Amino acid sequence: MGAVKWKWWILFGVLLTASLEGALQESEPIELGSRRELFVDRRLIDSLDNVRLVLHAPVDEGPVLQFNQPAWEEKHCTYATVIHSERGYQLYYRAGLGSDSDLGFQATAYAESNDGIHWTKPALGLFEVAGNRDNNVILTNERKDFAVHNFSPFLDTRPGVPEAERYKALGGIKGGLYAYVSADGIHWNPLRDQPVFTEGVFDSQNVSFWSAAEQCYLCYFRTWTGGDFAGYRTISRARSEDFIHWTAEGEMDFGDAPREHLYINQTAPYFRAPHLYLSTAARLVIGREVLTEQQAIALSLDPKYREETRREASDVVLLSSRGGRKMDRTFLSSLVRPGIGYENWISRSNFPALNLVPTGPAEMSLYVVQNYAQADVHLRRYTFRLDGLASAQSDAAGGQLLTRPLTFSGSQLRLNYSTSAAGSVRVELCDLKGQPLPGFSAEECPEIVGNELERVVMWKGRGRLAELSGKPVRIRFLLKDADLFSFQFEQ
Repeated sequence: MGAVKWKWWILFGVLLTASLEGALQESEPIELGSRRELFVDRRLIDSLDNVRLVLHAPVDEGPVLQFNQPAWEEKHCTYATVIHSERGYQLYYRAGLGSDSDLGFQATAYAESNDGIHWTKPALGLFEVAGNRDNNVILTNERKDFAVHNFSPFLDTRPGVPEAERYKALGGIKGGLYAYVSADGIHWNPLRDQPVFTEGVFDSQNVSFWSAAEQCYLCYFRTWTGGDFAGYRTISRARSEDFIHWTAEGEMDFGDAPREHLYINQTAPYFRAPHLYLSTAARLVIGREVLTEQQAIALSLDPKYREETRREASDVVLLSSRGGRKMDRTFLSSLVRPGIGYENWISRSNFPALNLVPTGPAEMSLYVVQNYAQADVHLRRYTFRLDGLASAQSDAAGGQLLTRPLTFSGSQLRLNYSTSAAGSVRVELCDLKGQPLPGFSAEECPEIVGNELERVVMWKGRGRLAELSGKPVRIRFLLKDADLFSFQFEQ
């Protein structure tokens, strides 16, 4: 009996030790360094008091490009990617006369812009289509690997990448994903003749990028929860050291978020905070019948798919990840809703292009393919303020947000924020117990009022934080009728 008791005490001790170690690990400071942090998840938040995380609606800037070339575009253009580089803005999209279910002639087409607003389709002369080369086609399905069906490129930022491989892409649905490389994003060559990755379904846009945070290539690709074409469309992840040999890591973990069809995931590092992977995903709602049969006929939808098309709807939702298989759905509401007019309420319309890109000193743009399967299918531009997808927000009564313990490097704290004329922001730096540090209390921080992207926080006329750099602190943000979009410590 005594031996049994001792075994129970030993087991209790082991469990208690594990619990204490887990609690200690959870309380260990998060190392921010000088990273910019957005309020797209609750990773840094310890508590909220009359402050909530809010998803912001974009400004609809209207159509920017019509897909209206009858020989190689027509109704089924989709799966777009926008890249911002020293060349300007580069757009890639699936063209061709075949739909998702009818793989007829398909191609990858290209457009470019100096400002992200005004787009042109250059006559590249690379491929003959309908008897001439006066077109913007950069790849066709002559190779029969069908990479053009969902071709999705990125600009490779890995240090030391060869000039001839500065652009990379994955595409393919039959047999797996094929890898392509390019020096300029226009002239592409297969990296090898065989698929580089086969452990997925791939019947949508599958995206990849170099992760500076994880020091590897990542691919976010289509899978199904119940196996091939069963259950819900979802997202899985794979990684590679060389873009050729890939290891599947499994389906993404969405925690307790409800299951929904995520048709394309559009995951990429956020350009102002590349450790954050933001996903502007297309959500497909099956059985959402908005159009009548007569309305569907009036839109000239393909009779073969008309009933399916009119009984589904899609919009854009926001997901985020900080690496690994964890993906947050902090916001279950739509980021971009379908627009006015029943032409927006059909299946596979409102599909977002890959990547948020800066298009002005204070704005960034998200592009969305609308009116899919219709004669006026086009690319539309939506804008947000920089970092402005979401915010920590309070009402006029005021509230506060307290962070978890963290460390930073730098000597200044900068805020991206907005207040009303009567609102304000104050910042307090605290010890691990949440008590204000001498010289950095809210009372010593003058009210911050206005609407700025890079406001330096001051305490009694000083904003130098070098003495606290590398030391564990908490931040208390006191908000009154205000939005806090992001913050960053820097030199």
